[in-house]
Amino acid sequence: MQPGLYHILFISTALFFIGVFGFFTRKNLINMLMSIELILNSVNLNFIAFNKYVWPGKLDGLFFTIFIIAIAAAETAVAIAIIINLYRNTQSIDVESAEDLKY
Repeated sequence: MQPGLYHILFISTALFFIGVFGFFTRKNLINMLMSIELILNSVNLNFIAFNKYVWPGKLDGLFFTIFIIAIAAAETAVAIAIIINLYRNTQSIDVESAEDLKY
């Protein structure tokens, strides 16, 4: 049995809200970055689902998904570099210690 559009959208919505909850409740920068990746993956799942069920002959959703994956990889690389720099300066990756990056 193949899952329908509503099943995939339900999974995508659950991933999105798990990511939002994780982003707002965690104080560790690595966990916050993982939550952002969950949000981006839920958007990718939406693009793939709508591409398959609403416009089955087109590849627009797939191209958007590949573009989002590339942007997410670049965003992760920059975020990891910032987190490493923060850890070298403060010996912590908590959000409260990120205030040192303001000045």
